[in-house]
Amino acid sequence: MQVTGKIDEIRQWTAQARAEGKHIGLVPTMGALHAGHVALIEAARRRCEFVVVSLFVNPTQFGPGEDFDNYPRPFKQDIAICERHGAAVVFAPSPSEMYPRENLTWVSVSGITEHLCGRSRPNHFRGVTTVCTKLFNIVGPDVAFFGQKDAQQAAVIRRMVADLNMPLEIVVCPTVRQGDGLAVSSRNQYLSERQREDATVIYRALQEGRQMIESGATDARQVRARIEAVMGRVPAMQIEYVSLVDPETLEDVERITGAVLIAVAARLGPARLIDNIMVDSGKT
Repeated sequence: MQVTGKIDEIRQWTAQARAEGKHIGLVPTMGALHAGHVALIEAARRRCEFVVVSLFVNPTQFGPGEDFDNYPRPFKQDIAICERHGAAVVFAPSPSEMYPRENLTWVSVSGITEHLCGRSRPNHFRGVTTVCTKLFNIVGPDVAFFGQKDAQQAAVIRRMVADLNMPLEIVVCPTVRQGDGLAVSSRNQYLSERQREDATVIYRALQEGRQMIESGATDARQVRARIEAVMGRVPAMQIEYVSLVDPETLEDVERITGAVLIAVAARLGPARLIDNIMVDSGKT
């Protein structure tokens, strides 16, 4: 496995792989790899002969007062995980390599970025779409792999790729959960043992919402109120939003018909936690 932080080098290696007829898969990450990232790498290996994993804590997607400085960066551990699971190259650039001068050019997706997390993180998705565009231009992947836990991010990237006619496929892999249902996340490291236990209420609340819909509930407000009530059993949890939205447009729904995405965000101690599930009501 090769490791580089240089754009010129990664381009040379991917150009060689392409000349050899290999399909290139990209797994974009901010490092602090966990089982969810491993699932993405393994999915990429099943589809592509040459897998690139990027490790880059992107400063432009963090807002003031967010955890950019404290975000975990276990570089050696991440490299070992990538090698163990068959990545061909790790691309780990520095901020100065990715942004060598003041950035004057941005990629913005309107509409779907204004819902859910976009309400409280107004410039977050502009940073995400810009860095992903840069990574796509640098690596030139045939397929890029994202996780369903970051459902809004995946929807935004899919729309950007479609709107800009980017020549790659976006694959969204299922959320990886621990035995008690908690979605794996790099930010789970911020939680104390008690907070880690309390965080499992998020998945239990989502499951209550699923059961209501599958039992015939169609009023989104009632489902949302039930989810909030379950999450409210943990007094320390500060709910940022509970939303039932159209999976493609991410607009709030009032009546549940067909597929709906239930998405939540909450703060628990030092961690901001997000999770979601897709539910198909079976109604048209």
